[in-house]
Amino acid sequence: MLLAGDDWQNAFDSMQQEAWRLETLPVYRVGDEEEVIQRFLAGHPVVREDSQPWYDRIKAYGASGRTVGRVHVVTRPLSDYLRFEFDHYRFNVQAGEDVRILDVTDRPNPVSGVQDFWMFDRKRVVLMHYEEDGTQISREVYEGDVEPFRECQRIAIAESVSFQEYVKGLDGRS
Repeated sequence: MLLAGDDWQNAFDSMQQEAWRLETLPVYRVGDEEEVIQRFLAGHPVVREDSQPWYDRIKAYGASGRTVGRVHVVTRPLSDYLRFEFDHYRFNVQAGEDVRILDVTDRPNPVSGVQDFWMFDRKRVVLMHYEEDGTQISREVYEGDVEPFRECQRIAIAESVSFQEYVKGLDGRS
């Protein structure tokens, strides 16, 4: 089953405890980000208002005892998009999202071959399908055994560092 519109929003709003994301791409092409990316590339930092709806949702989830987290797998040098996304992540973290970075520049990727996904309450997985350029094709509810995704989450979290720790160490490496 594919998820879009209200069904996609309901996947988040109906979670009881946790929404968790694995991101593996260096670029995501999202139409409503294009203007903000162009401003960023022109030297203007991302401001909280650029991601206010997501910020507000994370705050509301946290206030109700639910958590949102992600691990983004990256290699250096960071793409322009990743530098842009990292600027956004500052606000995600302020809102309470557990953002982690898994840098595989100088080591094997422990989650190699796993596609992007969201997992809700460690029991419902939504596979994220993208074109080669990072344009999203669809979101598909996974109907099989979710245990491999739970294991992927465990490994990704264990092998990653917090976003704050990662960006502290970026000076001179990005």
